[in-house]
Amino acid sequence: MKAMGYVRKSTKDQSHYSLDYQKKSIREYCERNGVELSDIYTDDGESSYTFDRPDFQALEKFIRENKRQVKYLVIFDHDRFSRNLAEALQKIDQLERTFGLTVLAVNEPLDIDTSDPAVFIQRAFKYLMANHELLMIRKRAKMGIRQAQESGRHVSGAPFGYINAREPGGKGKLVVDESRAFIVQRIFRDYLNGVPHYIIHKEAKKIGFTLTGNDSVARVLGNCLYAGLVKVPATPKQPERIIKGLHEPIISEEQYWMVQEMLTTNKRKEQQKPKEDFPLKGLLQSPCCGGKMTAGWSKGNQKKYIYYRCIKHSNVNISGKLLHEKYERMVSFLNLRQDDVDRIVSYVKDELNKELDNRKKQEKVKLEQLVEIERKIDRLEERMINEELEVSTYKKYMTRFKAERGQLVDGINYLKQGAEDHYQQQLLVLPYLLNLTAIFKKSSIAVQHSIMREMFKHGLTFREGAFRTTWINPVFEHNLLILKKEGLLFLEQPNDDPGKIPLRRGGRIRTYDLHIPNVARYRATLHPEMVSPLFCVAQIYGDFYFCQVFFNKIL
Repeated sequence: MKAMGYVRKSTKDQSHYSLDYQKKSIREYCERNGVELSDIYTDDGESSYTFDRPDFQALEKFIRENKRQVKYLVIFDHDRFSRNLAEALQKIDQLERTFGLTVLAVNEPLDIDTSDPAVFIQRAFKYLMANHELLMIRKRAKMGIRQAQESGRHVSGAPFGYINAREPGGKGKLVVDESRAFIVQRIFRDYLNGVPHYIIHKEAKKIGFTLTGNDSVARVLGNCLYAGLVKVPATPKQPERIIKGLHEPIISEEQYWMVQEMLTTNKRKEQQKPKEDFPLKGLLQSPCCGGKMTAGWSKGNQKKYIYYRCIKHSNVNISGKLLHEKYERMVSFLNLRQDDVDRIVSYVKDELNKELDNRKKQEKVKLEQLVEIERKIDRLEERMINEELEVSTYKKYMTRFKAERGQLVDGINYLKQGAEDHYQQQLLVLPYLLNLTAIFKKSSIAVQHSIMREMFKHGLTFREGAFRTTWINPVFEHNLLILKKEGLLFLEQPNDDPGKIPLRRGGRIRTYDLHIPNVARYRATLHPEMVSPLFCVAQIYGDFYFCQVFFNKIL
């Protein structure tokens, strides 16, 4: 009679029996019972909840290929076989019926009658207790993880920009990786400045960003760990929470929450997908009820005509030709003041200088690293000449050092490649890029909508031959006088006449409490950055990087 042995121990197992002890017990059992033990299959670090384990799969393959040649499968104990009650009993039944194989634990007699109901109940109880123990292990692990998270501790692998370390007491902690933290800071800064994801990823890779995939930048931007925060997942009784972490932040909390708001806003804008034929669809509100307006083509006697119609009141129609003509004229009068342009140019110049200084610092660090690598290469060659190294060791380290040297040389060349001239060219073209009318005409409908939403956050309506709004971004309020004179745009308070339907945003309760305070009071209620020309332009274009994006379009 032949037997096969099987032993298992998982990485999170609380069993006190090692793999060697299990193997020893199986061998002694076979010797006592006069059974020939062919081999012992071992799964080290595999889960007890499933039979999808490498060596168990190999064992089953051997049993299939040598059907009826093996009589017994000997295990140390049934919880080594499985901790899943249903799976274990089903697997034992399958092995017995298909291959005539008896599964035995070392504490069971060789002639055990597995068809005996008492044996079945005994085994089922053992697997039940093993299953219960597994669930308790999982519960304790989850409780431990949650307790650590609630105390502000990150319990899994360190994200890019951090490294895993240990406190004196042995508990894990996140430590800032100084060599990568500046890349994370740049990613957040660039996104806040309006730089597209693909450009952020491209530039970050040049300075050492290693994450891959189209969503790599989004994963960084959405990770609260970088702000020194820890996310505690929701439970059936508790909502998800974000608490203060024990690790040092790489960015400020303010930056993180601003980015989350932008991510939500940008996602909503992407879902709208406006069409080129209907540039006002999604921006224009109905003059009758303040709801949304749809757009389409109306077939006339000789050609089709564009029209905009209230989605709730089909009798409210406005000529698309008239709206588009008025819209184009209105946009032509929307621009920044010259002193605002000067302020932005000054700010961007400071940012460019900071970027230059940062590049010089990076270049200096890389040059020092290059000198060190060259020293290591010289030392390695010297030891090879003196026959202090094996040829294989020499090749191994020389390959590594040359790869590092190549990366450093590439990085240094990138940092040196005419940065100052390039930035000076950007400064020269910057005033042209702040020409909002030119930018608007050359932008896609999606970008145009982004600009208009920054200008008119309460929306636009069209009544009595002119556009009307209850709020315009203070940055552009100096345009109101000429717009009113041309009969293109009027800034008005919500209608206080009870006989008329007040303007409102679609989906909100009609109210007479939509009063917008005067500009002076409005400015006083906001953070200074929110009303600065720079903030508005940065939201639309993004800091100095928009020079690269729009350079060819404007010139």
